[in-house]
Amino acid sequence: MTTSAAPLPLAGVRVLEFTHMVMGPTCGMILADLGAEVIKVEPPGGDKTRKLPGLGIGFFRAFNRNKKSVVIDIATDEGRETAAELAGECDVVLENFRPGLMASFGLDYETLSKKYPRLIYVTHKGFLPGPYENRLALDEVVQMMGGLSYMTGPIGRPLRAGTSVNDIMGGMFGAIGVLAALRERELTGKGQEVQSALFENCVFLSSQHMQQYLMTGEPPPPMPSRVSAWSVYDVFTLAENEQLFIGAVSDKQFATLCKVLERPDLLQQPGFGDNASRVAVRPQLLAQLGEILLHHRVEELSPKLEAAGIPYAPIVRPDQLADDPHLKASGGLVPMEIHEDGMTEVVLLPLLMGGRRPGVRSALPSVGQHTAEVLASLQSRATS
Repeated sequence: MTTSAAPLPLAGVRVLEFTHMVMGPTCGMILADLGAEVIKVEPPGGDKTRKLPGLGIGFFRAFNRNKKSVVIDIATDEGRETAAELAGECDVVLENFRPGLMASFGLDYETLSKKYPRLIYVTHKGFLPGPYENRLALDEVVQMMGGLSYMTGPIGRPLRAGTSVNDIMGGMFGAIGVLAALRERELTGKGQEVQSALFENCVFLSSQHMQQYLMTGEPPPPMPSRVSAWSVYDVFTLAENEQLFIGAVSDKQFATLCKVLERPDLLQQPGFGDNASRVAVRPQLLAQLGEILLHHRVEELSPKLEAAGIPYAPIVRPDQLADDPHLKASGGLVPMEIHEDGMTEVVLLPLLMGGRRPGVRSALPSVGQHTAEVLASLQSRATS
């Protein structure tokens, strides 16, 4: 565990979380990492996210650290009453269930805010209010609707991004909304509802391509078919079928690359004199560089490119990141205790605040681990 003597920025903020899967838990984790007390409400038996197979197997561990677990059955009258009372002791409520579910339980913003006007309530949705708002959404659904899958795959073969980009980004925007609402409450004394939505996240990601169309009148081609602004900006196959991305985005960088490859003669070839000219003959240039790079090994060329200041990157799988020297040295990959399985390593928020990295302060909670502790305050208040 990592600890810090100085209080974290959200110390004293109490959050009640009704979430599952990725989007809502991401929001809660960000707030928890920044110091908030986040109370995760789980149904009897625990959040089903804990037991997802396949590509979902890591969801719970990745997005639920630094939280407390309380089991409340909000499908019962008693459970709903308890949850509503607990909401009154919190600054923020988070939820990401299907449209209308929390309202059916009387745990929606409209109901709770009548009794607790200072409450900040974050709803993580598929869509913001509008014609689509009652649709059910998944990350893949909105990637198809929001332009991302089209831009990622080759023509005729839309591909989703290889991770839950909109779910995670939706949680991030939910957390940003909490921070803004807390600040506004300091000025007004009133809470508010914050809504973050998958579709709008994805459209925000695609907005640069929308502007490209609005400025040129031409629909942007998918990334595999794009017209690059730079002549050398691609993945190359090197010796022994190793791959390396190389980007030379200025005339100076191209000249430096030619020097690193010991091919200064490329600078003298017709059409290779400046970036605009090279872009016009890009297929020929890339084919020529490809032939040259087939005789270089990644482990030998990489340090030369780094020393010369040429942007480059090996093609890294997620499993290889578990041993990434920079992640480890920078403190971005740290141990976390798991009650059932000992220890694991988790990736921290990509933040450095005043020289400190918000880290892991407690073990991943077991199902209902903090139920007695958290609900004790309600019981004491009822008897006082």
